[in-house]
Amino acid sequence: MDKPYSQTLLLTGGVLLGITATLTAQKLLSPSSTPDPRRRRRSSFFIAPQPTEDIRNGLEECIGNTPLIRIKSLSDLTGCEILGKAEFLEPGGSVKDRVALQLIRSAESAGLLSPHSGDKIYEGTVGSTGVSLAILCRARGYLAHICMPSDQSIEKSSLLQKLGAEVSLVPPAPIVDTNQFVNRARALARQHTASPEIPGRGYFADQFENDQNWRAHYESTGPEIFRQCGERLDAFVAGAGTGGTISGCARYLKPRLPGLKVVLADPPGSGLYNRVKFGVMFNLKEREGTRRRQQVDTIVEGIGINRVTHNFEAGRELVDDAVQVSDEEAMAMARFLVEKDGMFVGSSSAVNCVAAVRTAIKMGPGHRVVTILCDSGARHLSKFWAQAGNVGGGWEMTLDDVLEADKRKTGMNSVPAEKTDDALEFGV
Repeated sequence: MDKPYSQTLLLTGGVLLGITATLTAQKLLSPSSTPDPRRRRRSSFFIAPQPTEDIRNGLEECIGNTPLIRIKSLSDLTGCEILGKAEFLEPGGSVKDRVALQLIRSAESAGLLSPHSGDKIYEGTVGSTGVSLAILCRARGYLAHICMPSDQSIEKSSLLQKLGAEVSLVPPAPIVDTNQFVNRARALARQHTASPEIPGRGYFADQFENDQNWRAHYESTGPEIFRQCGERLDAFVAGAGTGGTISGCARYLKPRLPGLKVVLADPPGSGLYNRVKFGVMFNLKEREGTRRRQQVDTIVEGIGINRVTHNFEAGRELVDDAVQVSDEEAMAMARFLVEKDGMFVGSSSAVNCVAAVRTAIKMGPGHRVVTILCDSGARHLSKFWAQAGNVGGGWEMTLDDVLEADKRKTGMNSVPAEKTDDALEFGV
């Protein structure tokens, strides 16, 4: 018969087993002092990133940083990269948001405007700057009074009224006329400030001559293009109304890219083409009895002018070349961009794209050309797009249809002569 174990031996064994179990559990549950590097790398993939907020403080902080879009059809057909800065995606729908915000902020800094005091901003504009000002005035506690030519597309004045702006439509007139839309806005601002019966002050934004116009693009549009292009571009193409966009961008980009070509895109009737090419502000359609209308002889809105402005002169010496674009070419390009890329742009954007294509062809394949897509076609329905017509009709456009639109008349709301037989097959 075996000798029974003593109580002391059993107690000692139990204690040892308990200590061993405890140490084993701690080893399994605690990190190793010399962890396997492979295990550490694997576990790091499962660390959740800390959430970050991306909240804009009001509409003003949504302005800028618009995408730079490769226009596929134009790029593929020219062998160059043709890129469009999508300013039609701004909160106010156009490149003028940048200018309007800069004008207001600079006036506030100078003590010329005080929010919620009854101060009112007056401006003479063909539409887009007025829309941007109307939106930002409401966002920052001001009122807006916009003077514009009566021959602009009706959707612009209607939109301004929906945004709460006062609108004065004046007959198109040269700048020497005291009732010209810019002069009218200046006079109304002075009357407001001088009147003790009107609350607040009147502030004339003066986008054509105010230094803050080109500075808005020097401080935002130019740097964005430079960064988005990876500091590599060969040509910058833009139209000019006030001249702020082309001057501000040129002043920023040229010193950083000495080989950059800056090209003006100019519509019919404007004198800026000759200003760049020959140093003289003149257009043949300025001759007595040859103009259809008093301001600029074109259906294109937003660019083209027949007087020298401070903002254009601020960068004129940096402009290397100019391209004239006809109404027919602009309408054809607008149709082409819808048909090939689904891009519905306004008249000034179409002019810019025609000039960008001609610049790309002149430079040759392999170059990068950047232009501005100023606003959407939605603001040009009753005038520019009414003449350009609907896209489709049983025939597909080619780039030659755009570049030879003056001869083929492919920009207008009609089927070109050489396409008639094909179009008839589709019942057009």
